[in-house]
Amino acid sequence: MQKIILWGNGDMTQILEYYINKDNAFEICAYTMDREYIKEKSFNSKPVIPFDEIEKHFSPQEYQLGIFMSAKKLNKIREEKYNQAKAKGYTCIKYISKNATCDATKVGENVFILPYTTVQPFCKIGNNVIIWPQAHIGHHTIVGDNCFFAIPKISGYCEIKNNCFLGTNCTLADHVKIGAYSIIGAGAVVTKNIKDKSVLAVKQTPKLEMSSFELEDLIQ
Repeated sequence: MQKIILWGNGDMTQILEYYINKDNAFEICAYTMDREYIKEKSFNSKPVIPFDEIEKHFSPQEYQLGIFMSAKKLNKIREEKYNQAKAKGYTCIKYISKNATCDATKVGENVFILPYTTVQPFCKIGNNVIIWPQAHIGHHTIVGDNCFFAIPKISGYCEIKNNCFLGTNCTLADHVKIGAYSIIGAGAVVTKNIKDKSVLAVKQTPKLEMSSFELEDLIQ
């Protein structure tokens, strides 16, 4: 079983560790993060090692890294850590849940495809991509590097450039191209190509001018 080190010890790392342990996919041996954020020297009975000296304790020839971080700053923070790991000579893991269906032609490294996601045939997924549970990626779709998908529904022949965020239940029609560094908000519907750094968002549903108890009285 491949021995790995996970980045961080926060909520995101706990979620990933839960899925990895459930699948018995890797042997988690340690955690790492930037030195200034380390408050405890151990987590889950395993060492927490400053990233600036990680290779002194865990050789890149024997251990791989898993960097499972949020989409903050359009994934630039996760991209930076991934590039730093590569500069140290580490290979990053590829985790595809046993409960996901992934028929992609290509899947990069530091990619996480979580349970009940469907990736249809002939898709290509770049490096450093997180795909949240129950996402759908249609056939022949190309996903760039450093993306975060929070349960989108993507049709066939789409192309999503680098560092994009796709929100929960957004929908992409066939053949749509999403420019780099774009944000597609929850529930948005995209039927045409959009340029780099675009934002598509749906307004919140208006609040009714009544209480929940008043509504309950109306529908009974």
